[in-house]
Amino acid sequence: MLAQTHIKQQLDALRHSKASGFVRLRVTFEIRSFLGWLAAQTLYPRIYWHARGQSSPEYVALGAIQELTAPEDIRQVCSNTAEPHDDSPRYYGGLAFDPTQPGWQGFGACRFVLPRIELVRRGECVSLCLNLWLTGDNLEQELHAAETALDALQPEAPLPPLQKQRWHRHDCPGPERWQTLVERVTAPDFQASTPKVVLSRESVLTSQHDAGQINPWAMLDQWANYAQDCFHFGFQFSPEQAFIACSPERLYRREERHFFTEALAGTIRRSGDEATDEALATELLTDSKNRLENRLVHADILSRLAPLAHDATLTEPRILKLRLLQHLKCDIEAELKPGVCDWQLLDALHPTPAVGGAPREAALAFIREFEPYERGWYAGACGMLSRETSEFSVAIRSARIQPGSVTLFAGAGIVAGSEPAAEWAELDNKIANVLSLLG
Repeated sequence: MLAQTHIKQQLDALRHSKASGFVRLRVTFEIRSFLGWLAAQTLYPRIYWHARGQSSPEYVALGAIQELTAPEDIRQVCSNTAEPHDDSPRYYGGLAFDPTQPGWQGFGACRFVLPRIELVRRGECVSLCLNLWLTGDNLEQELHAAETALDALQPEAPLPPLQKQRWHRHDCPGPERWQTLVERVTAPDFQASTPKVVLSRESVLTSQHDAGQINPWAMLDQWANYAQDCFHFGFQFSPEQAFIACSPERLYRREERHFFTEALAGTIRRSGDEATDEALATELLTDSKNRLENRLVHADILSRLAPLAHDATLTEPRILKLRLLQHLKCDIEAELKPGVCDWQLLDALHPTPAVGGAPREAALAFIREFEPYERGWYAGACGMLSRETSEFSVAIRSARIQPGSVTLFAGAGIVAGSEPAAEWAELDNKIANVLSLLG
């Protein structure tokens, strides 16, 4: 490819330079489908990140020159000493829902990758980037590793079709266990100390035919078409499994010291009829149970943000409309105090009451003891971080893909007045989009 030839010329020039530290080489690149290009590659990890909003940059990350595998390692990104006009490294990855637990095999409690190769789209401009980290004595080793990665790149190819098929579905917890858990949380004695717990369910779909593993990037591509007002992302650290999501929820976005987050809690369906949807939205805005759920979320966020920021503002609840659901959403903005970094924000905000509960520690203790499966990266914090800008989504509306199976996840905030059957129906509504793709 011509782009590879041009970037190799830049690589050769490094032999005669005095470059050190992080170096990013880039060339313009022509491509139609980021996910089609990603699916054709052989390097691992393979990562895709596209933040909510059509104008947001789109990223593919391949390979790794460095990994962060403990939450406190994120401090390294904050302490990067590059000059403001220099490129700074971008790390892609996530934290499990409960970083104190081991997490899924291959994902762990925390995993962020500084990739060898990046594909970046900003507006109409697409760049192929090659990343190196040069120290005093590793120049030839890094040049060789970078050239090997370039030589491994494959041309873009059409995504394979996502064949609908028959599945066997197993829900954990099942309906009876779900009813017991909801009744425990809504009991007056429990509510007196823990007014909200977000309970969740995994739905494991196993193929009734030997159809092999679903291509995660083909699945994400089709799913994203049904969820355009969402964050779209995926992580495939090895060929054996992948985690993908089309999440409507931002954990936070940081631009230098300017900070954005949101309280997304409270759900009602959409009907497909505009007048009915407006009536349902009005019902959601005035429903005391859903307003309480949202209020618990934004109050907790503001409380946790207070030591780290000032001048925080909160909007009134408004309706976020998705294809099949509507949510209550409040936007929060603030200015971060000097020296506040991403590791502090993640530690303070994740997991939010929208996916854990309130108070956080009491809700997490209940989930650890009674939820009958391992959440792993479901409801975790997934995104991209750099010195200048970081953005994370809460990994809801997500799926874990393994050989012969697809696991879907959904949760519901349980507060006073929650009814087991209604909350179970909400879980089904939250996976309806992706179930319609799979058959």
